[in-house]
Amino acid sequence: MYCLQWLLPVLLIPKPLNPALWFSHSMFMGFYLLSFLLERKPCTICALVFLAALFLICYSCWGNCFLYHCTGSQLPESAHDPTIVGT
Repeated sequence: MYCLQWLLPVLLIPKPLNPALWFSHSMFMGFYLLSFLLERKPCTICALVFLAALFLICYSCWGNCFLYHCTGSQLPESAHDPTIVGT
């Protein structure tokens, strides 16, 4: 399970609030995962656990799926607040 320490943090990286950056974020995360799987060759159990977690997050539309944006999910209320200054 040593290889999961490099895969599980990928699920915790938040999607950008700006919809224009979603494609770039998806491409970066996809290429990161592809290069990780080709270079490190994680064990089968770790890869299956990660893919199951990714499937459950994307299937439930919790809002952190980097593959696509669910049509039913909305942006957080803080995304529309003009007093918050993004960095």
